[in-house]
Amino acid sequence: MLERSLSKSAILMVVLVFISVVVWELYLRSKGYETSVDDDPALWANQREKVYEPADLATVFIGSSRIKFDLDIDSWQAITGDHAIQLACVGSSPLPVLVNLADDKKFKGRLVVDVTERLFFSSNSSRRPDEGIKQYKTQTPAQRASFQINRVLESQFVFFDKDRLSLGAYLDHIPLHNRSGVFHFSGFPSDFGRVKFNRQEYMTNKMAADTSIQNVVKKIWASFDKDTTFRPTSGKKLDSILTVVKTAVDKIKSRGGDVLFVRTPSSGNLLARENKYYPRQQYWEKLLTATNCPGIHYTDFPELNNLVCPEESHLSLADAKVFTTHFVNLLKTKGWTFPASK
Repeated sequence: MLERSLSKSAILMVVLVFISVVVWELYLRSKGYETSVDDDPALWANQREKVYEPADLATVFIGSSRIKFDLDIDSWQAITGDHAIQLACVGSSPLPVLVNLADDKKFKGRLVVDVTERLFFSSNSSRRPDEGIKQYKTQTPAQRASFQINRVLESQFVFFDKDRLSLGAYLDHIPLHNRSGVFHFSGFPSDFGRVKFNRQEYMTNKMAADTSIQNVVKKIWASFDKDTTFRPTSGKKLDSILTVVKTAVDKIKSRGGDVLFVRTPSSGNLLARENKYYPRQQYWEKLLTATNCPGIHYTDFPELNNLVCPEESHLSLADAKVFTTHFVNLLKTKGWTFPASK
């Protein structure tokens, strides 16, 4: 009798859990949430493993969040027949990834480096690139298996969205007042973006259309300038960064690889601040001269300069497709060829 009672209780528990999960999933979908992959070190490491494809069949992208939003990978691959490998990390300098690729003697491919000046020309970076590199170098068979299981679950269920729907994410969004010496960043609006398995991040339709949500993000960008101690990198520190970049680029080029820099769009007050702190001649042009690499600056091309970032820093998904189409054409003018055009 006891065993039968326990069996019934177990069955009832499973049924209740199943119903709860289904109801929660349906509720989230009714609120407009979409599936989104956790952009963690395991996902980065998975993409890092792909950089050894033949140089004429793949292009690697590094940088910060702008190239993750602005490069529409489906459009890129449909137009070029070339595989886009996304290794950019949000809120981060691309230098750790650039150095990692440069020190990897097996990497001889094509590399596009996105330049967001405040992050690129900085000696400070988030830990995301280093965490991804560590995962790539040290991951175990168990971690690989766990990643594949998570991949299946995250692709099917909305509630697995760790960045927006976990307890930690909800706690991060509690509005707290900053105190002297203590800054609390409550995170971006939940409708800002979603992440695909290929690591492309894209702006939701709600974010692209709702000016109230856009204004929240604009205030976040503006808040970064409230740090009165901020000074753009210059002098010997800037020269040191350029030396690191040049050394890394030279290593890649010496093995037959190609490196190109791109300045993706920004708009409004954020663009005005970027132009103020990082004059093009002193940073962008100096970078191209130091590395002897080609570059594509969006302001040089009307078809790109006309694109407007809804929250001043990233393109909508619709405009990302436009940007990607024109970007491919511009790369062709730089002598880059792709499988689809051969």
